[in-house]
Amino acid sequence: MELVGVYVHSAAKEGRDAGDLCGLPPTGVKATRLIGEIIALKPDCVVATQQGANVDDVCRFLEAGVNIATSRVDYLEPECMDAEVRRRTEAACLKGGASIHATGASPGFSSEALPLVLASMSRRMDCMTIDEYADIPASCPDIQVTQGMGFGQQSGKEFNPQLLAHIGHGFIQSINVIAKALHLTIDRIDLSGETANANQRFLLPGGTPIEQGTVAAQRIIISAIRDGSTKIRYRINWYCTQNIDNDWDLRGSGWRVLVEGETPLDVSITFPVAPERVSSAMAAITAYRVINAVPYVCAAPPGIRTTAELPNIVPRMG
Repeated sequence: MELVGVYVHSAAKEGRDAGDLCGLPPTGVKATRLIGEIIALKPDCVVATQQGANVDDVCRFLEAGVNIATSRVDYLEPECMDAEVRRRTEAACLKGGASIHATGASPGFSSEALPLVLASMSRRMDCMTIDEYADIPASCPDIQVTQGMGFGQQSGKEFNPQLLAHIGHGFIQSINVIAKALHLTIDRIDLSGETANANQRFLLPGGTPIEQGTVAAQRIIISAIRDGSTKIRYRINWYCTQNIDNDWDLRGSGWRVLVEGETPLDVSITFPVAPERVSSAMAAITAYRVINAVPYVCAAPPGIRTTAELPNIVPRMG
């Protein structure tokens, strides 16, 4: 792959070399805030990872025939997308003959690609449970942990409904991707959240205290229900300490997939890296799945393409 342009959104980045922006040697590619300049380069694909979903930008690229690989969870599965965003995106894809695919580590790999690969060894499945475990302070600053995610708050409060809906949005789409791919009829998808408290006072890496009895772990559960039984379940276990007042069987950061049925499986993935390398490793795990998807997105027919529709994403390392 060849880098031909960089699209940025702040004056501080405009005109700077792409290498300078990410701490690498100069590339000769200068950043621009003008989307028209990027479109004029006629790139095959844009890797879109900006904060927030700029639907106007997305549609301009797609209408111009530029494919998009993105980490934005707004485009994972058409049926569960915002209706207006879906309408505009699909119209842009058809006009430009382009495709868009959203992926990453979570949602993406852990919530779609890995479960579908494991399901390929089954013909009957009673229930699939995907657990995500994340030691949040290992890769997030204190202010994000407390103010952005609500850790350290007093116990007994209702799980923040805005945070619950925000986090659950992408995983609801992923659950639907799995169900459709497996031809499982689902009656509904439930979303719930709960918290657990710290058994003792401790400090976050930046020195901010989490007091005993305040929120130190969060669990969000997305469940696909059929005939009153859970067929697919994704549990997000985010914590600041494993010393909590609920028995959630917390583990080190990673994922566990439990398949119950005719061919039962119990698969765990962990990250064997030193603590000081966790943050950079987490960033790479998310980014590289998006980048490795680029050739497949370019080859796909126009439209919003899901994990189940694309071939197995294999990186080109040669």
